[in-house]
Amino acid sequence: MNTRAWIVFLDESGVSLLPQIRRTYAPRGRTPLLRHRLNWKRASMAGALGYHSTDPERGARLCFHLKPGSYDTTALIEVLEQMKAFYRGEQVVLVWDGLSAHWSRAMRAWAAEQDWLTLERLPAYAPELNPVELLWSSLKKRELANLAGDHLADVADATEQGIHRVNTNPQLPWSFLAHTGLTIHPPHPPNLRKDQ
Repeated sequence: MNTRAWIVFLDESGVSLLPQIRRTYAPRGRTPLLRHRLNWKRASMAGALGYHSTDPERGARLCFHLKPGSYDTTALIEVLEQMKAFYRGEQVVLVWDGLSAHWSRAMRAWAAEQDWLTLERLPAYAPELNPVELLWSSLKKRELANLAGDHLADVADATEQGIHRVNTNPQLPWSFLAHTGLTIHPPHPPNLRKDQ
């Protein structure tokens, strides 16, 4: 693995017009009601949180992609092509789960031709190791909570507001990583600590 690369965690999730029901406050005696159309229209989102392996001062980077329907290998290759432009000229170690589209023959063939990209697989049944899962949780607890949109564009707008919130808070992406228990860069040796 390249020790001077960006370590990027990628994950997909889905959103729909059915609201993400969450607890909320209301005046006593006025129970809030969510009125929505029983509509199963869905969109899929892909998020990629990147951390530099040797230079945390470069900050965390968040890439986001939203599309109607679901992801397949072809759509994920398009996402990775956009990510290549986002990380222009940088080496990337991409860490993702065992979804069949991630490890299909077409994906492996495409990845083998990419000199900027190395693929790594998360252990099976270990979503708690992917900081992007915490991004989805954050969006669904805030911007998407109790949202009863009429169109997928309403859900997309709320999701993009959440992504903007995360991008403008430099500590939040690092807190997602810290919550996983993983570390990207080795701690400074005792004789080279910055605080000395």
